Amino acid sequence: MGLRQILTFPDERLKVRCEPVEELNGEIQELIDDMAETMYAAPGIGLAAPQLGEQRRVIVFDVGSRDEPRKPMALINPEIVECEGEIVSEEGCLSVLDYNSEVKRSSRVCVRGLDREGRSLEIEAEDLFAIVLQHEIDHLDGILFIDRISKLKRSLYLKKLKKKEKGEA
Repeated sequence: MGLRQILTFPDERLKVRCEPVEELNGEIQELIDDMAETMYAAPGIGLAAPQLGEQRRVIVFDVGSRDEPRKPMALINPEIVECEGEIVSEEGCLSVLDYNSEVKRSSRVCVRGLDREGRSLEIEAEDLFAIVLQHEIDHLDGILFIDRISKLKRSLYLKKLKKKEKGEA
């Protein structure tokens, strides 16, 4: 299939909690390939299946430097099993256009899931890598980064979005 369209806020499909993947098959492999291609084209460093309208617990990410060869990783049915520390970092999202804001997250996480071959995987991540994993797993639970910012900042963003929709921005 290849490159896919990324859903953008306020699309309601972004607010749905995804179902676990029960069977790894060709359809899931194709989804992972499409997600990686779409993520790189956007360009981004992470993408979750619901951002493509697929209500499945699948994420892809690549936090390597842009100078390095691409090495997309996929996690199926990821879950955060341990977290510690705190980090505040500016986040953006391919589904939340033209907006970035500081978000508080855990500075270190341990995530379990399956790789694209169905093997169990446990990843310990810090800093940017930890942020990306938390951000993408949030998508699987219907949570956007703008749900984690202050009510005031969210309100200002929503006003800006309404103006833009009316063609005033």
